[in-house]
Amino acid sequence: MKLVVRRFHDGMASPRYDGFELEPRPGMTVLEALFWCQETFDDSLAFHYSCRGAVCGTCAMLINKVPRLACRSQLLPLLKGQLEVSIAPYPAIGETVPWNPQEAVLVEPLPHLPVIRDLIVDMRPFFSFYRYVEPVFRPQNANPEEERLMDPAAVRTLELYTNCILCAACHGACPVSGQNPHYLGPAALAKLYRFHIDPREDGRGVAILRRADVQDGWWGCEMYGNCTIVCPKGVPPRTAIAKAVSALRHTQEKSDRRQNNANE
Repeated sequence: MKLVVRRFHDGMASPRYDGFELEPRPGMTVLEALFWCQETFDDSLAFHYSCRGAVCGTCAMLINKVPRLACRSQLLPLLKGQLEVSIAPYPAIGETVPWNPQEAVLVEPLPHLPVIRDLIVDMRPFFSFYRYVEPVFRPQNANPEEERLMDPAAVRTLELYTNCILCAACHGACPVSGQNPHYLGPAALAKLYRFHIDPREDGRGVAILRRADVQDGWWGCEMYGNCTIVCPKGVPPRTAIAKAVSALRHTQEKSDRRQNNANE
């Protein structure tokens, strides 16, 4: 088989694609293949990873035109078409070189982020959105005399969103993020919703959602659903966004009714 890798660094007029021939063994992942190509063919091949270093999610890449974790994507299932995923199309996954998915695995940098070198992208824009929503736990009592007990059902609901590893796969899969560089994106919005539903919060309720009550926030989502499909941890950003929008609309409708009653 062949591993086809998009290459780019400062000074290049345009990116190029290099093909590396290798014989995959059972269980071999894309990340292992990249290491093998780096050690065998080209030690300048650049990619980002922190696997086994307690920083899960750093090896997110565009693999066969789907944002995935390289450490979890095995070569043989990819070649056999067992890992095919159907996502809504957008320009970043449409532009490519001739490539036969039955004979080669195509590896490119995560879309919608500036490319630093080869498969390494600049994550600063992604984390700027994360910081903007201020994902900070503000409990009702900063110094409780007893532990904060939670209902098991509430814990399970929270875990849907606390499982996020900030890999930015959802960001790379989102057509809106590709069209609008100011859109906060699925990961930041899902994280904000996580604090809205946390029963240990300080009672701010819907006020937490106001942080993203802007056109480039909740209202910017067009519900493509790619974010939920590609998330390696099963986080459902689209569900969070839909529920946040519903809560904000409900609050506005109640406010409008109160205003109308006051005017009568």
